[in-house]
Amino acid sequence: MRHRNLKRMICTRIFDSIDGATGDSQGGLFLVRASRLSARRSAFTLIELLLVIAIIALLLAILLPGLSLAKAKAREVVCISNLKQLQTCAKLYSMDFDGFLLPNRNVYNISTEAPSEGYDVAMTWCRGLAPFDTTTENIENGLLFPYNRSTGIYRCPADMSRVKTEDGRLLSMRRTRSYNLCQSINGVPYSEPRYYPPSFTKEHEIDDPSPANLIHFVGVHEDGILDSHFGIPPRGPTWSSTNMSWWDLPAGRHSQGGCFSFVDGHAERWRWVKPKIFLTLGQRVGRDGEMEDFLKVQNAVRPEKGY
Repeated sequence: MRHRNLKRMICTRIFDSIDGATGDSQGGLFLVRASRLSARRSAFTLIELLLVIAIIALLLAILLPGLSLAKAKAREVVCISNLKQLQTCAKLYSMDFDGFLLPNRNVYNISTEAPSEGYDVAMTWCRGLAPFDTTTENIENGLLFPYNRSTGIYRCPADMSRVKTEDGRLLSMRRTRSYNLCQSINGVPYSEPRYYPPSFTKEHEIDDPSPANLIHFVGVHEDGILDSHFGIPPRGPTWSSTNMSWWDLPAGRHSQGGCFSFVDGHAERWRWVKPKIFLTLGQRVGRDGEMEDFLKVQNAVRPEKGY
């Protein structure tokens, strides 16, 4: 028994001396191992990463449609603001010229795509042809420009169309104009007026439609815009054979809607029953609700006398 106790005491002292000699290095090694273990535990596992990615994707799916709608609404607001500014300029022009409405004689024949009878480049609110204008020079030479020297108000922010060459090659620059002036506003003086769309020359003449219902500036479809004159067959017997055609197709850039200004100064967006798809100049009115859209625009221009 005595020998066993002595042996135990010797072994205990030996181990204590060993621990004292190596304690610092063993403690450092323990800290290093603990640090590595902590680092390993702080990293993401593959499942955790996939879960985070899935959550981010879900949030984007929820937020992006709302952001897209907000962006589209902002473009619509800017478009309506542009039209109101153009409308204000037209009013100022009339005030300066004894009530005469803005001249509107930059018109091309949709069959020949050449200048129509009565065309006068010096008597128009805006010169040029929208698809081919590489600069704002034609806007600046128009009769409306002195009343607001910002060329940006002539283009809808939702119009992403690009300028092209006469042989059809697309260029990188955006177009400078998206709007036309309605045929009812001081249109082309024809030699035989009864065969051409009627228009008002002075403000006090406007009676049908009323100033609040007569369209003035029109957002035109980017694939169909050419001159600066918006035309549509008016109500009346002269155009009975062609009164189901879009001479100029209005735009549908704003969530299947188009923007218009009116003679009384307000501007608004019209929601279309059917999307506006350009096929050709003078295209026939489609079915499935497009006739309703056509008649709405037709009723907003001057009809033949008695209609």
